[in-house]
Amino acid sequence: MTMNRYRSIASLLCVGLLSACGDSAVQKITTAVPGSAIKFYNFGVCGTTPTTTTSCMPSVNFYANDRKMTAINSTSGTESSLGTAYTAVGNNGIYSGIAPGQYTISGRMSAAGPDKDVPVSNTAVTLLDGKYYSYYLSGFYDATAKTVDSFIVEDDFPAIDFSTTYVRFVNAIANSNPMTLFAKNTTTAAETPIGAETAYKGAGAFISLPGGTYDLSTRYTGSSTNAISRTAVAFVPGKVYTISARGDITITSTTAINRPFLDNTANR
Repeated sequence: MTMNRYRSIASLLCVGLLSACGDSAVQKITTAVPGSAIKFYNFGVCGTTPTTTTSCMPSVNFYANDRKMTAINSTSGTESSLGTAYTAVGNNGIYSGIAPGQYTISGRMSAAGPDKDVPVSNTAVTLLDGKYYSYYLSGFYDATAKTVDSFIVEDDFPAIDFSTTYVRFVNAIANSNPMTLFAKNTTTAAETPIGAETAYKGAGAFISLPGGTYDLSTRYTGSSTNAISRTAVAFVPGKVYTISARGDITITSTTAINRPFLDNTANR
């Protein structure tokens, strides 16, 4: 009885507080959740020889028509000039909701100065209801024309089995031959091809794997030599991942920022 009395008093207090605050005490969401979603990658590379620490590929903010889709947090009250840098995924890798329809997707320079908001890419796309997408800046940045290549792929997720993990391969290296991604389990040594051979701007299907830690590599058809490799990548059961090849395939340095690299980004 004592517990019931406390609960009654607490309920009355809550009602009183809500009455005192009026409608402002309850958040009202009146707009529908956007029907499509898109993720943004800044994987364009320098068209000139890079240093070990910097790239000439500018940082950008991503737009759909004139709607800004990505941003960097600012505490100054003015827009941050940092943007999404080379090798980064916009909004910390989170999808941005967007209404289905036709858009021009662009990456626009974020740095302050005369080139601010200059688009380095313009890609006409049609986004369908209920679909997820990934948009890539890729290829070699032309510092004179201030342009870079771009493409978009659909993220066609499989039905999720929470006892397994799912991985696919996207090739964003403009000067590579078509490659196949392989995942070698570090415990069992079992090696699995992640889909078929994938050309530049291509995306393979999501392939199921047992959860675990894997050594990744890409190879050209008929070759046993790894074109790119990355060790000890963890894949968690119930999650979906995209492995994207980025960089300049001709660079052999192990420290240059534009070296060929296998990026691991979780889709969900």
